Amino acid sequence: MTDTLSLLQDFYKDKLASVVRHIAGARQIADYDANNAYQYIVNREETQLQWIGQAIVALGGDVVSSNPTVDRQAVKGQDGSRRIAEEDAKDSQAFVDRWKPRVEAMDNVRHRNMLQVVLGETLEQKRFFEQALAGNQNLLGTRTPAAGARVGSVLADRWIE
Repeated sequence: MTDTLSLLQDFYKDKLASVVRHIAGARQIADYDANNAYQYIVNREETQLQWIGQAIVALGGDVVSSNPTVDRQAVKGQDGSRRIAEEDAKDSQAFVDRWKPRVEAMDNVRHRNMLQVVLGETLEQKRFFEQALAGNQNLLGTRTPAAGARVGSVLADRWIE
């Protein structure tokens, strides 16, 4: 049981670092479609953290309460956005490569299956990053013709006073 708890806590910390990186990346991705994909990814990761956190608490453990510090250099323009997406695609694959053997070796089937879902969704996130790099504008679905041309960009800060 302590091995499972320790693994879940370590996994949680690593996934939390990914979420914080993706939030920092989303603040710099101005393209609507890519930014929407980042928002979707962050939303899914926050849900995954809730699942893992509940499992940790159920096993009598503590959930990390502070966000890790992420050093994500400021970027500008399409080249900067490409660099962020490239880093995130690479990091997503590295996360799966790092965790897959440990997850597959878990004895607790329920927790193993939960973490396998997270790993599968991480590979799906990698696919979003790769599609954004390829210039795909329909990352989360096809726009209707009535929506018109894509104009403008997303602001880094959502609330301006």
